[in-house]
Amino acid sequence: MARLFGIVPPLVTPFTRDEALAEGLLRAEVRHVIERAGVHGLAIGGSTGEGHTLSTDELRRAVGAGVDEARGRVPVIAGVIVDSTRQAIQTGRALADLDVAALQVTPVHYLFRPTDEMMARHFASIAEHTGRPVIVYNVVPWAYCSPKLVTQIIIEHDGVIGVKQSAGDLKLLADLLVMLDHRGVVMSAVDALLYPSFCLGADGAIAAILAAVPELCVALWQSVQEGDHAKALRLHESLLAIWNAIAGDNLPANVKTALALQGRPAGVPRSPMSPSSDDQKARIRRALNQAGVTTV
Repeated sequence: MARLFGIVPPLVTPFTRDEALAEGLLRAEVRHVIERAGVHGLAIGGSTGEGHTLSTDELRRAVGAGVDEARGRVPVIAGVIVDSTRQAIQTGRALADLDVAALQVTPVHYLFRPTDEMMARHFASIAEHTGRPVIVYNVVPWAYCSPKLVTQIIIEHDGVIGVKQSAGDLKLLADLLVMLDHRGVVMSAVDALLYPSFCLGADGAIAAILAAVPELCVALWQSVQEGDHAKALRLHESLLAIWNAIAGDNLPANVKTALALQGRPAGVPRSPMSPSSDDQKARIRRALNQAGVTTV
């Protein structure tokens, strides 16, 4: 738990034109975010990484490539996006020999919401049967875990060490931070409001915008840690414009476009996700340019 903090980008999963895993591009991005951007960790196979489209074998290959390239310099978190406790345990066990710091696990995402009791049992069972620390990936709208429930799960189950808070409501994040009171890791995924998230005491962030512009996000984190709020506010405004440009139902595709515009090709999204439209590409390029990020 002590290792997980700061800027932890949920990397895109690069695919070739025939939608196969482009492992070389993934490895190159891992090297970039560690060696050039100075991130504090990596998440692979999350929503931005189109983890819901990956087979267990593909997830294992992607996480393995990330672990291999990271070489212990930063922790690697593996995403688990499946629809049952059994599937989640099987997926976690498939990564058993990899140096993974934690599993980032969603509630079930297909339609039916578990009771609070079964939700807690879901995350606790995954931690128990995989032997891995679990981070609750609080992202599924119809299976949303309230701050009270997340706090209860983390406090009552040692293997569940924290939460990635993905609702766009900063008050929910604020409530969660007060309720947990440093008894678990709280990573913000309120992309538009990372600056106030850090000021409120979030331990860091795992959010799509970190994958799009990791250097700016590291600079924002450092500015807040150093108390340079004038610089942090300027960075927030730039990041807000970038977020407004990339947000959408095809967010992973738009993050890939942002990377390509910075000279780091990331392949195509998997069908049926749409690639970035011409209008989206123009808006993303404009926001990056305004933020002082070089585009090709």
